Amino acid sequence: MSVHVFVDETKASGLLVAAAHVQPRQLAPTRTLLRGLLLARQERLHFTKEGKARQGQIAAALCRTGVVVDLYDARTVTDQRLARRLVLERLVADLAVAGAHRLVLEQDDSLLVSDRRILRATVHQTGVVDELVYEHLPPRSEPLLWIADAVAWCWTHGSTWQERVGPIVGDVHRLS
Repeated sequence: MSVHVFVDETKASGLLVAAAHVQPRQLAPTRTLLRGLLLARQERLHFTKEGKARQGQIAAALCRTGVVVDLYDARTVTDQRLARRLVLERLVADLAVAGAHRLVLEQDDSLLVSDRRILRATVHQTGVVDELVYEHLPPRSEPLLWIADAVAWCWTHGSTWQERVGPIVGDVHRLS
């Protein structure tokens, strides 16, 4: 069975993309766990909007999921379009090697056209047209995107936060 990957990014100090790898057997229980972390009237978890105590609670819960999050760090690339292209190309290449089945990116309407163009070209170049399905979804519709959001935030907020999510961080790819 092949992995599903859920992607979000932070652009606070350049582009850092987090890709949460979830095994098929982990999909339903991890979604249930994440929905269980929602507060009353909360549609989604958005790490930057949570208080410090809740952030710690959420980070601890994520570390119990068994999910692995790879990071694609293009913060040294000053051209944001180039940075995003480099990240998406590397991500798809890595997913092709890993035999991933599904790639879900957090929907940003301003990036949809360019993302789709880059993804279509890269999926063809890597030869995974029939193996890798990709789509953009709004975060309120897919709780597994919340994992990438949280890890990306933690990674850019210093060593204490990096240590909190360290148990689920896999590879860190530095792109330039």
